[in-house]
Amino acid sequence: KMTAEQFWNVQTLMIIAFGLVAFIMDTIGGVLFAKFLNLFRREKINPMIGAAGISAFPMSARVVQKLASEADKQNFVLNYSIGANVSGQIASVIAGGLILSYFL
Repeated sequence: KMTAEQFWNVQTLMIIAFGLVAFIMDTIGGVLFAKFLNLFRREKINPMIGAAGISAFPMSARVVQKLASEADKQNFVLNYSIGANVSGQIASVIAGGLILSYFL
């Protein structure tokens, strides 16, 4: 039963802003890492799969599939983006557990 005055303070807004920055940087990092891997592979990886590596399950995978199908109707990357999405979720759980074990 929190009121708006208690919720909308500087600390809450900073947490939301840091979360937004983390999502943006994670998406950019995933795309750039896939492009970096493509420099060394014969079989190329679709860089859009890197954008699905964030832990926003399953929404980011759906967004990647939608964008891929808009670019090419025959492009079906949902299976691959769900795989990257699940690995991002697992990495987030492990990172959260490590942070909790460090502070507790």
